[in-house]
Amino acid sequence: MDYIIRLIIYSLAILIVSRLTKLIEIKNFGTALLFAFVLGIVNVLIKPIFLFISLPFIALTFGIFLIFVNGLMIIIAAAFFKNVKTKGCLSSAIASVLISLIVFLFDMILFPGQIQVTY
Repeated sequence: MDYIIRLIIYSLAILIVSRLTKLIEIKNFGTALLFAFVLGIVNVLIKPIFLFISLPFIALTFGIFLIFVNGLMIIIAAAFFKNVKTKGCLSSAIASVLISLIVFLFDMILFPGQIQVTY
């Protein structure tokens, strides 16, 4: 049940970023839900490999490079959809920061006192 709630929260955050900023183009909530699911799978399967490869850059930038790794995960997940478009690596990185902030706000509202840190 917790996974379904988190999936809906991420879907809403992705849809909000899509509507407010146009950094990611997503048409409806159903597409955002599927995109959030695929993004979760990409984060589990592919992100650890990219983190290992980019570890020197992450260390040199004191973790700032993680933002670009997250943006790259959005680009990879968007490649599975015809109707999800990204504007580029920098836009995807900014979108990943905004999505994380919105998810954090939803977590603060829905789960007060239980802040979950996700990577």
